[in-house]
Amino acid sequence: MAAKTRILQTIRQGQIGGGETHVLDLVAHLDTRRFEPVVLSFTPGPMVEQLRARGITTHVIHTERPFDAPNWGRVEQLLRQERIDLVHAHGTRAFSNTCWAARRLRLPTMYTVHGWSFHPDQPALVRRYRQLTERLLISQADVTVCVSESNYQDGRTFCSMDRAQVIRNGINLSRFSPREQPPRHIRAALGISEDTLLVGFLARMTAQKDPLTLLRAAALLPRELPVKFLLVGSGDLQPAVRAEVQRLGLQDRVVLENFRSDVPDVLQALDVYCLPSLWEGLPLGVLEAMAMGKPVVATAIDGTCEVITPGHDGLLVPPRQPQALADALLLLLTNAPLRAEMGRQARRTVQAEFGAEAMVRQVEALYQHLAVPAATLALPY
Repeated sequence: MAAKTRILQTIRQGQIGGGETHVLDLVAHLDTRRFEPVVLSFTPGPMVEQLRARGITTHVIHTERPFDAPNWGRVEQLLRQERIDLVHAHGTRAFSNTCWAARRLRLPTMYTVHGWSFHPDQPALVRRYRQLTERLLISQADVTVCVSESNYQDGRTFCSMDRAQVIRNGINLSRFSPREQPPRHIRAALGISEDTLLVGFLARMTAQKDPLTLLRAAALLPRELPVKFLLVGSGDLQPAVRAEVQRLGLQDRVVLENFRSDVPDVLQALDVYCLPSLWEGLPLGVLEAMAMGKPVVATAIDGTCEVITPGHDGLLVPPRQPQALADALLLLLTNAPLRAEMGRQARRTVQAEFGAEAMVRQVEALYQHLAVPAATLALPY
C-alpha cells in the first residue's frame, strides 16, 4: 500500500471564521486512504480544540503578524518533525509564515486565497503595498486557488495568475440541513418568543462584516414590527457595536452573543440571515444559512454575487446603505410566503453548486499532482 501524502493545512488563527470553517470541512472530507492532514494555526482557539477532539494532529505557533521571520525556523522544524510532503496555506498570514520554510525543504506549496488582503477601503499606498505582497506570495506558490471568480479576476489586475484556478467554497450539507422541528431551546435560552421575527448576523465583529450598518438598518424598521436581531460573533468592533446599540436605543431589539459552536441550530431558529459585508471571498456564512433554507439579505459584493440570485434565493443591496438594507429586510419580514419560497430556492442553490464533497475532490486533484516528485506536467486546469 502506498504511503499517505502528509499535508500541512495552515491558517492564521484558531478562532472560527470563514477560512477556518473551510479548513475544518476540508480535513473532514479528505480521502484518508491517500492523504493525512496535519494542521498549523498561528493562534489558539475553538478551531484548534475541535481538530484535536477529532484526533487531528494540530500545532500552534503563536504570531499575529504576517512575515514574522523569527518564527520561520520553528515552522521549518515542524515540517521536518511531521514529515510533511506538501504545504497548503490558507490566507496571507499563513502562507507568508510558511513559504520560506517550505521552499528551503523543497516542498510543493498551495496557496488558497479566502479574499485578498487588499480592499477598496484602504489608502492607495496601503492597497498597492498589499498587492505587491500578494504578487510575491503567488510567485512562491506552485498553485494559487481562489474561492470565487471575483477574487480570481481581481488577482489578474495586478498579477498574471498563470498558476491559479478557481475552486469555489463548499459546505457540509449533512451538518447544514433544515430540521423538521425547529430547536426551540435556542429562542428560549435567548428570551425570544416563537412569534417574534428573528434576523441573524453570525460573523466576526470587524469592519469588513460591517455590523454597524445592520444596527442602523434595524433602527429604521417600524417600532411596531415584532422583530429582534441576533448578532453572534467576536472581534475588535464589539465595543463599538455595544455603544451603537445604546446610542440607537435598540436594547430591546438586539441580542449580542459571543462565538457559538451550535451554528446549525442557531441558523434554524432564524427567519432571515443578514450579512452586510464590505468585501468577501465567497462567504461561507451565507452558504450555511442558505443550506439551512433561510432567505439571505446581503451586500452586492465580490463572491456574494456569485451565490445569490436577487429575488430568487435572496436579496442584494449596496454596501453601507442602512435604508436600502432596512427596505430589503422589511420586504422579507412582512411577507412569510416570500421568505419560505426564497428559503427553499436557497437550499436548492447550495445543494446544486456548493457541496463540500465536490470542493474537496477538486482540491485533492491538485494535491495528487503536486505530490508527484519533481512534477513537471501542466497543472490540471
